[in-house]
Amino acid sequence: MTARTVARVVVADDQTVVREGIVMLLGLLPGIEVVGSAADGEEAVRIVAELTPDVVLMDLRMPRCDGVEATRRIRAEHPGTQVVVLTTYADDESLFPALRAGARGYLTKDADGDEIVRAIDDVLSGDAGLSPKIQRRLLERLAEPARTLPEPSDEPPDGLTAREVEVLRLVAEGQSNPEIARTLHVSTATVKTHINNLFAKAGLRDRAQAIHYAYRHGLAEPPGRPLN
Repeated sequence: MTARTVARVVVADDQTVVREGIVMLLGLLPGIEVVGSAADGEEAVRIVAELTPDVVLMDLRMPRCDGVEATRRIRAEHPGTQVVVLTTYADDESLFPALRAGARGYLTKDADGDEIVRAIDDVLSGDAGLSPKIQRRLLERLAEPARTLPEPSDEPPDGLTAREVEVLRLVAEGQSNPEIARTLHVSTATVKTHINNLFAKAGLRDRAQAIHYAYRHGLAEPPGRPLN
């Protein structure tokens, strides 16, 4: 967590012991203030409306309103609140609906405190807060249709510049903004500007979508398929 602010967090989990344990853990972590907790998705939506937290740590399988629907409602009604899924499940049927609903982070419950802090910091910085396990699964899933990807055209799509394409390729390789800055010998601020511009041009929300976009348009190659 950076020193710029204290993240106000709500925890949503239907299991009392788990929920209280997460709240207790978060209370020990730097830069985090737990402002509320919810026993199901319906309560999570209500608490977000009342408290406008920065982040919700959201379980998926809960009564009345599950985590996916709660995420969808929170992101639609309170776009200033980010959602990080914290769940036992890492299967495709859990992962992809949650991301499509607007979750910006996804962790499994074996995550330690450092991973939770990093994910919260990432989503508040505009990045995707995905655990390494989830990143691998996402890349594997995106690589599955690689044989049908179109060949890259001479002109980049959506008016992207050559430099923006270069940045996008490095994003698809999994490089962070500071790593991209070192690779291209530019400042991190310049990298952020390029990323913001290409996200705006291509209508992208986060790095996960950017990776998919790069593969779909032949601007980068999935793991295991060499560049032409």
